[in-house]
Amino acid sequence: MLGFVPPLPQQPGRPPSSGHMIVCGDDALARRLAVELRFIYGERVTLLLPPGRDANNPETPLTQRGRAAALFGRMSAAMNRAGNGSGATGGNGTTGGSGDTNAGVEAVRIMEAPEPSDDVLEEAGIDRAAALALVYDDDERNIRAALTARRLNPRLRLVIRLYNRKLGQHLEELLDQAAAVAMPGIDPALLDASTTVLSDADTAAPALAATALTGSSKIIQAEGLLLRAAERPPPRPGEHADPGLCTLALLSSTTNDPAGAEGSDSSGDEAPQLLPDERAVADATGRGTVVLEAISRADPARPATRMGGRGAPLAQIFSRRLRWSALGFALAAVALVIASLLTTEDTALHSAYLTVLDLLGMNDPAEGAPPARQIIQILSGIAGLLLLPLLIAAVLEAFGTLRTASSLRRPPRGLGGHVVLLGLGKIGTRVLVRLRELDIPVVVVEEDPEARGIPLARSMHVPTVIGDVTQEGVLEAAKIRRAHALLALTSIDTTNLEAALYARSVKPDLRVALRLYDDEFATAVYRTLRTAHPGALTRSRSVSHLAAPSFAVAMMGRQILGAVPVERKVMLFAALEVAGHPQLEGHTVEQAFRAGAWRVLAIDATPPADRNPDLAAPPPFDPEGDAAPPPSGLVWDLHPGYVLRAQDRVVIAATRRGLAELLRRQRSAVPGR
Repeated sequence: MLGFVPPLPQQPGRPPSSGHMIVCGDDALARRLAVELRFIYGERVTLLLPPGRDANNPETPLTQRGRAAALFGRMSAAMNRAGNGSGATGGNGTTGGSGDTNAGVEAVRIMEAPEPSDDVLEEAGIDRAAALALVYDDDERNIRAALTARRLNPRLRLVIRLYNRKLGQHLEELLDQAAAVAMPGIDPALLDASTTVLSDADTAAPALAATALTGSSKIIQAEGLLLRAAERPPPRPGEHADPGLCTLALLSSTTNDPAGAEGSDSSGDEAPQLLPDERAVADATGRGTVVLEAISRADPARPATRMGGRGAPLAQIFSRRLRWSALGFALAAVALVIASLLTTEDTALHSAYLTVLDLLGMNDPAEGAPPARQIIQILSGIAGLLLLPLLIAAVLEAFGTLRTASSLRRPPRGLGGHVVLLGLGKIGTRVLVRLRELDIPVVVVEEDPEARGIPLARSMHVPTVIGDVTQEGVLEAAKIRRAHALLALTSIDTTNLEAALYARSVKPDLRVALRLYDDEFATAVYRTLRTAHPGALTRSRSVSHLAAPSFAVAMMGRQILGAVPVERKVMLFAALEVAGHPQLEGHTVEQAFRAGAWRVLAIDATPPADRNPDLAAPPPFDPEGDAAPPPSGLVWDLHPGYVLRAQDRVVIAATRRGLAELLRRQRSAVPGR
């Protein structure tokens, strides 16, 4: 039976024992992460939230503490129902369909404090904690708390949420160096102090962008290699599906059906299957797949693709009509020069000189000249009359372009097949970058002209509409009638819902993806839209749900390489040491595979002393030198009979519960934990 989470006012306030985990945050990600650690990994968790009811908004119905309690209560009830409903013993000796991850684990301890100060962290047991997650929405607060926590406990494992990527890299190095200086003489390999900087926006953006596409792929990077997980549609009758390097998941049979169950757990037997065995793949008919398609080397010497140039190309300065007019005038001038050559005995240079003077009205009248010369001069004068308005138009358009160079572009006429993106906050900005990397036309709608992503949209020359999406005419300005998909990614659920409903009223077959936090609300919205518009695809996604698994794996001290969403489920890619994992050590690759739990994809053949500590980063080398990039030590073409040794490091694909089971087994195998 799972541990029940009692109502928060009756929760004990005693400090936790050693080895617990602390989660500090102020939004949905903190609550989701606490749920992940508590109900998936079975860890003791202390959740630090801001104070309860806002004094400026006393009518707020649910505080941060209340929301967390409601979320824990729903999760506990669901897990208890799952545990009671599956009491059979599996073939591996575990009880229940997914195992009891929370037996004997006390309820989540929830604290309230405005800031994670020294006193608050000490009360949370920072000196005895195994890991600390700082997932506030404010980067500065996370950095300040990380420096404080590292000073209070140099051995502490830190997981920090930062939006600024470059700052995150520097901060990670700084905190790791601080831990090494605080405990001199400690072997870095044995020092259980690591810093991981993650961004929920970067984690969720590929999945959100993929909802607007069909057959999109996800890329995971490992030691300079790019792993491409591609979504394959169901094969047609008589065709055989390409399994790629291996099949990572079977999509639900209703995933491409607008009236389907969106591949959630409520789909029953038709739900998506993660890491299926060969028999399940062979028996699956009419179902799409997610396969490991290809492995290629990343090119660190190649600069990032520039979305919008800094200069102003000719096509952006002058209109098409003006360019065609200038071309016509130039052709007319060339024709006059050729006519002068054919009718006179002048040289080409002298004929061009006379024609230019005639065009500008600077030449003397051709009195006494042959009639052909006089006719050419008259024609040149007429053509010269057209030059003056052409020059005036060019000057006006150039000044207009320079004046509006720093302004936002409007959606051009005739635009169609694009994606309408609502919201340019942290998430919307990252999704915008992802869509432009895929060369997908985008029109952005943002209410705040000072939003975070507005400068990026301006630099990328993305058409942008400033206005409230709930007001009539705003979506029409974004050409919603000719759009391919709508991504509603604002931070307000009701705004996203209202925009989706209005867009569907304008274009019933529009593909819609909504960012919604509350699962029950998302389910109700999805079912209603599916019923009202059975001919259109509707998807709902939660940023915290997509990002929480990656943060939880980092809290467990394992290197997360990436997370691939499979409909409403998430599959993780991680690097593990074989030592201490009884389900891996001493078993062959084939024996170590657990369908629906984990699968060994690659082995790091590099000697332990020479291994790259961060598999997610490409190995360092000088791109300007003559030396080739160092070869990767990862072996992907594994023989099924290879026996995994304790000194091996493997790359695995795992479900959330599968990875939790591996980590629990390792924890129980290590003395003193």
